[in-house]
This record gives sequence, structure tokens and C-alpha cells, in this order.
Amino acid sequence: MSETHHNYVGGAWSPAAGGAVFEDRNPGDERDLIGIFPDSDDDDVAAAVAAVSSAWPAWAAGSPEARAEVLFKAADIMARRADEIAAELTREEGKTITEARNEARRIAANFRLYAGEALRLNGESYATEANQFVFSLRQPVGVVAVITPWNFPLSMAARKIAPAIAAGNGVVFKPSEVTPLMGQRLVEVLLEAGLPANLIALVHGRGATVGQAITRHRGIDALTFTGSFAVGREIARSVSTDTRVQLEMGGKNATVVLDDADLDKAAAIIQRGAFGLTGQACTGTSRVLVARPLYDALLDRLTAAAGKFKVGPGGEEGVQMGPVATRAQYDKILSYVDIARDEGARVAVGGEALRDTRDARFHHGYFLTPAVIADVPAESRLLREEIFGPVVALRAFDGLDEALAIADETEYGLAVSLVTNHLPSVIRFARETRHGVVKVNSPTTGVSLNAPFGGFKHSSNQAAKEQGGATVMDFYTRIKTIYLGA
Repeated sequence: MSETHHNYVGGAWSPAAGGAVFEDRNPGDERDLIGIFPDSDDDDVAAAVAAVSSAWPAWAAGSPEARAEVLFKAADIMARRADEIAAELTREEGKTITEARNEARRIAANFRLYAGEALRLNGESYATEANQFVFSLRQPVGVVAVITPWNFPLSMAARKIAPAIAAGNGVVFKPSEVTPLMGQRLVEVLLEAGLPANLIALVHGRGATVGQAITRHRGIDALTFTGSFAVGREIARSVSTDTRVQLEMGGKNATVVLDDADLDKAAAIIQRGAFGLTGQACTGTSRVLVARPLYDALLDRLTAAAGKFKVGPGGEEGVQMGPVATRAQYDKILSYVDIARDEGARVAVGGEALRDTRDARFHHGYFLTPAVIADVPAESRLLREEIFGPVVALRAFDGLDEALAIADETEYGLAVSLVTNHLPSVIRFARETRHGVVKVNSPTTGVSLNAPFGGFKHSSNQAAKEQGGATVMDFYTRIKTIYLGA
């Protein structure tokens, strides 16, 4: 059953000013229409910015305890509704029900984390002459635009919206047009928790229209974005010099397997990082760099594991990999399997479309089998370009020096993992690699919600680290220095 949904602007749910709409469909069965959503434009963005601009100063002037209380209540509501929203997430984005529950249940913890940050927005005092007192204040930046992707539509949004609110800002929120229902659910939870009506605006629509309108609007004080490097680069070129910008973009993440590694352990780590979430994670494992003596044995294990992977509709218990989220992404992934063959690599297993098989479950969805690509040439596009799907390319190396060089030779620098028990190699690799997240004996995917997150090179503009750590609130606040004389 589908229904018509609206934007939330100025404290009311309303259609787009121009009346345009778009459809939201289930990637596991494109016949399933989830809902009709507003396809907004510049007028909708202008109205959203105006409403939020009028509301945030009063929110900022209020007590930090009040801001924390809203987020604590939102955490309780989210915890209560997590399984219900997870089922909708699986239907809308395609990830397995287990993956969806993990994401939905994590939001409560996110809200609680940032509720605590509302109470820790401290300034500092500085040594000075006897008749003067010098100190700093942290103050909100104002109107924060939040533009989020479809692959983690709840958690990416929560870790941007919650700290913005905790710091006293207002929010203009544009969720991905692929997962608009999840954006609406998150806003509903915050409103139920008591967030002032005009403090948040939800503006649905396509990135090419709504995203650009937000980027161009001079009433936006800060903009936080997660998505592709191509879009992030255009945002950086378009925003005003007065607008603070945080960009988290792509990754071409590698798992590096040294010659002392346990092969079964390495295979399990790679399988989880490469094929979990249908490979649609910015930290997903896309490359496997393996010490030459272990290459054949590891390839055999990965091929066997991928061949047994259970693909199916995300709502079915026991399914390990759901559909790809969009038709465009589905076609892109399959095209990279063709590119591998054209370049002379060997498709050891997978990379097959399932729409034309005898299994009727696959006939109307974007299902494919996880792919392991062997004997990949050093110059291959599969080793450099972001695929964002369950395709992993293997390349052999000789020694730690070469492993470091290959791991860092892409334009991205988000996550890398190292499988080894040799501590000196771990220490050297962690110090020298140009990646923002370094993991040892664990997948490239999966990060702690209270730890800093971000990459190097084209993966991030490094404006401020997301998620957790001592600097998590830096992006959402300005520091003002006060000189108080006698």
C-alpha cells in the first residue's frame, strides 16, 4: 500500500510549491510502490530556510538541558519504534532485515551521544593581565543544511542532525530521493520528542534541483554532505565563502593480507567487508591486496564463500545480501564486471544478474551475485574507481613496502584494513598509510559511533571529523573570544 507524503516546512506538512512529485519504489520488487513524495524546487528551499532562520535563535538562547532532553526523548522513541522502522528500511533500501535492525537500533545510541554533547559545550579561559579576563564561548552557526545518502539513510542523518540540534542550530534536511521515507520517519521521531516545529525543515526532492538550491542559498550557514566525490566537488565550488562545508565522499577501500595471516580469518573479514550491505557502504572492501605466497589459497576461499552467499529479498530471514538499491547502481555494478573481462581479469565467481533466472523472487528486483575478480592488471579501473557494490578485486604484492604503495595509490583515502599478527608491520602501516580509518584484523566496514570518522584525499575535505571524539561539535559551533576589562 502506498500513500502521498509531504515536505515539513514552517511547522506544517505540505506538498511541493510547484506540485511536482516522484515515486519511491522497492528495489527488491519494483512493482511495489512505497509512496509518492514531493519533488521540490528553489521556492520550497527558500521557504524552509526562512522558517528555520526564524526559529533557531530562540532554541540557541534556551538551556542546554532542554536541548539534551529532546534528544534523550527521541532516543527512547526510536528505541521503541526501531523494529517497525527497520522493516520499512528493508522495503525502501533493500538491505537485509538484520542489517536494517542494526541501523535502526543504533539511532537511539546516536541521539543519546549527542544529547550528552549538548551539556559539554564549554569555552575556555586564557591567562592575561591582572585587570582583564579573556575567555571563549561556543555558539551555534545558525542554519545547518543536511544532505544525506541512501545507503545509511537513518544513521548518516542522525549523526548530522543530532549534533546540529544539540549545539543550538536549526536544520534544513534533504534526504536522498532513493530513501525519502526514512528521512520522514527521523523527522517524525524528533517532532514527537518535542523539537520546536520550525527548528527543522524536511525538503524532499532530487539532488539536481533541491540539492543545488540548498547549495546556492545564502541563508545557509553550514552544509554537511555525505555522498559521491563528484557531487561533493560541485558543492565545494558552489557554496558561498561564508558557508561552512563538511564533505564526506567516496572510498576505494582495501584489505591488506600479510604473509603471516590466518587465511580463514582473512577470508571471513573480506567477505563481511565486501558483500555485507550488498557492498553499498563507503567503507566497503573493494580491493584485496594479498601477499603473493597466500594469493591462490585466499582466492579459493573467497570464491567458495561468495558462491555460497545467500542472495534474496532483504525481508527474508537468513538472507545474507539483499538487492542493489537502484537500477542505475545495478547497471553500473554489472558494467564493471564487463570491464574486468575487457581488461583481461578473470571473474572467479559471481557478478551475474538474477532477474532472468527461474526464481520468481528475482524477476522484478535488482539482485545480483557477489563477484570475486582475480588476476586484475595493475592499471585496472577496478583497482581505482569506486564501484559501490559487491565486487572485490584481488592483486598480489611482494613485501610491506609494495603493499603500502598499492593501498595508497588511489585518489581516495577513507578506510583500510590489515590482516596480520605482526605488530611492527601494524605500527608502520598505521602510521604511514594515507587513510582516515585504519583497522587491524577486522573489516573495513563498521565503525564506533563515539570515534572520529573521516578520510583523506578525495574521501573528505577534512573540515571537521564526523561522529564522535573531542572535536565532534567543532563543525556545528563557532568560537567567539571575549576580552572582559575592569
